[in-house]
Parts: sequence; structure tokens; C-alpha cells
Amino acid sequence: MMKNARETDPEFAERFEHFAYDEVVNEPGQQLDEVTRHMAILAALLGCQGTEAFRRELPQALDAGVTPVMAKEIVYQAVDYLGIGRVQPFLDITNTVLTERGVALPLEGQATTTLEDRLGKGAQAQADIFGPQMLEAWKTGHINRWLAANCFGDYYTRRGLTLAQREMITFCFLLAQGGCEPQLTAHAKGNMNLGNDRGFLIRVVSQCLPYVGYPRSLNAITCVNKAAEG
Repeated sequence: MMKNARETDPEFAERFEHFAYDEVVNEPGQQLDEVTRHMAILAALLGCQGTEAFRRELPQALDAGVTPVMAKEIVYQAVDYLGIGRVQPFLDITNTVLTERGVALPLEGQATTTLEDRLGKGAQAQADIFGPQMLEAWKTGHINRWLAANCFGDYYTRRGLTLAQREMITFCFLLAQGGCEPQLTAHAKGNMNLGNDRGFLIRVVSQCLPYVGYPRSLNAITCVNKAAEG
């Protein structure tokens, strides 16, 4: 909750805290395990640019079982969906929080590709998520080549998160920033291809709702339903 909100805005604090930290978390049929829930919230806060909320959420996520490596991987992967201009403050916050908790930086490296093989391995990661047609998609233009080599080859191939977890946080980046409904629908389908089914994605949206609001949450549910029908 906001600093001193219980003193300055007690009625608001009462209702927000009840909704976000009790009602939403414990809604029957919409619950997630604690690590997944906190991963989704961190990714959503990156997507909606909630720096101060992220600063408060990260220690709670770490206490709940999100590892420093997992937290860093969420921030790193956000760069491809939000751009470094929007992610840099979150990287700085993450480094500050980890240092304050006694975590030595840099963390152990998680890369599994080189600059020479990142394109091929990135295209394979795309194919693993979206289907074999993606093995050739990078040949259609330089942006698609960058997408395969940089987004997927540099980030999706890293250790620290599973491929399904990476697709889940991408879904959260996209739903939280809004205006990316075509990509959100595509990544909802990618999630489903990896076993993150419609019910799971609705639970993710539900747990992110207090942090991103109703319009983007409702748009995300529409995208999930569209992906499930396709």
C-alpha cells in the first residue's frame, strides 16, 4: 500500500487492501501458487510502469520464493516488450533491493547462446511456442530477424525461467501496457500451446487486475477467449 496511506487515506486504504490482498488473492477458482502470482504481478507492474508499486512488491515476491535470478530474468525479458527506456528504472530498483538484501551482484550468468548461434536457437524457441512455421519466419525481414535473434535468442533461451513461465510474463507485459491486443492474442495462444490454458490465463489476469485496472484486464480476457477459439 502507499506509504502512510492508512493515516492519510484510511477509507481508501481499507478498501484497496481488502480487495487486492484478500478478496482477489483468495477468490475461489482464481488462485495461483504464490511464486506464479508474484511473478505475474512483477511483470504487470513493469508493463504498466508502476515503479513505486514494484519497489514494494519485489521484497514480497522474494520472500514468497521468487529467486533473485527469476526476478532479474523478468526484468531483462521486459526490455523486448517495453524497451529499455521504460525498463531501466526497474532494473535499478531490482539491483538496489537485491543489494540491500545482501545479494552479491552480478548474479551467475544464465545465457545459453552466443552471438553466433542466437538466431538459430531463437528461431527454434519461436517454433517450440508457436509452431514449426516460425523456423523460417526470420527470413521475411530484418525486424523479424531481430525478433528471432534478439527477443527469443538472447532472452527466451536463458536459464532461470521455463519457457512456459517466459510466455506467461510476456502475456503480463502485454496486457498491462495496453494497445497490444494483436500481440496479446498471439501470446495467449502461445501460452496455451505450452500448457498455460485458458483457465490459467484468466487466473493470471484476475491476480493482476488490482495493479492494471479493469479496462486492460477486460481487454485481456477478450484476447484470451479469442485465442481459445482459434
